[in-house]
Amino acid sequence: MDWIASIVVGVLAMTGTLGGAYLANRKASALIAYRLEALEKKVDKHNSVVERTYALERRADVFAEQIKVANHRIGDLEQDPNR
Repeated sequence: MDWIASIVVGVLAMTGTLGGAYLANRKASALIAYRLEALEKKVDKHNSVVERTYALERRADVFAEQIKVANHRIGDLEQDPNR
């Protein structure tokens, strides 16, 4: 009869171990999924900032060219008073 009790205790211990490992794995997987989702949101936000910065740089280049042209025209007007 002692061997039956040993088997029952062994099966119960194995069931508890497997159950605990399964629950811990589920919790860890859920945490990893949550952190990955948060990281994806941060990356999307960063990419948005990069795209906006690129657009602003292009607009700044256009404005710089417009200012250059305006300054050239002002210079031409200042040099030729008959215009």
